[in-house]
Amino acid sequence: MNNKIARVSALIYTALSLGFSAIFIAATYLTGNDYPPVARWGGSIWVFVLALIIAMPVVIPYIKKRYEK
Repeated sequence: MNNKIARVSALIYTALSLGFSAIFIAATYLTGNDYPPVARWGGSIWVFVLALIIAMPVVIPYIKKRYEK
């Protein structure tokens, strides 16, 4: 059961991080400013990493609590 919790948690926080990264990319295009590609993709990677750091300690206990009931 522990392995399943880890896989489900990883899937969820990775998907959340990818989603935030995609929102960042969309926001850079929708603002109408001409950002260089390095700024767009570098910022997207930065948002992805920060979202992972924030989401991991939040998602893992939540999933653990749901599966241990």
